[in-house]
Amino acid sequence: MSKVNVVLFEPEIPQNTGNIMRTCVASNCNLHIIKPLGFDIENPKFNRFTTNHITWADYTLYENYEDFLSKNEGEFFYLTRYGKKPHSAFDYKAIPEDKKIYLVLGKESTGIPYDILKDNLDRCFRIPMDKDCRCLNISNAAAIAIYEVMRQLDYPDLSFTEVQKGEDFLESYDAMLGR
Repeated sequence: MSKVNVVLFEPEIPQNTGNIMRTCVASNCNLHIIKPLGFDIENPKFNRFTTNHITWADYTLYENYEDFLSKNEGEFFYLTRYGKKPHSAFDYKAIPEDKKIYLVLGKESTGIPYDILKDNLDRCFRIPMDKDCRCLNISNAAAIAIYEVMRQLDYPDLSFTEVQKGEDFLESYDAMLGR
């Protein structure tokens, strides 16, 4: 089980959830999905949105936020456009090894409810952007936040080289083509 966890609060758009699921597979993160969903995760079309990564995803569905909280403990951080700190302002490396990190992302239309955020203002963050831009796509924002945590933790258990085609693929490309 990974130290880093991504939490989707009532996601509405299957393509975004699929992209986030794929990013979680790539970064060895656990994914927690809180109902209700704006789509049917059991629909075979959803598998297409994950580019078949649902097969490898470590994800759990929860009936509601209270159900999620009752089953998970750790350090929680909340992505919101109203956050006053950037995603890079937290020292994730200082979190004890035995504590899990949870990055909580809200639904696409309304974000994380105020009732959750109000008690966690010191853990709210935003991704810096131009003042005239309302928000980033949630799957892009998730990737930025996930990889900031991974960077600070020195990319635990992630490969720094290409494994599937081989570490020296670029160096051997011409020879492979007979050039």
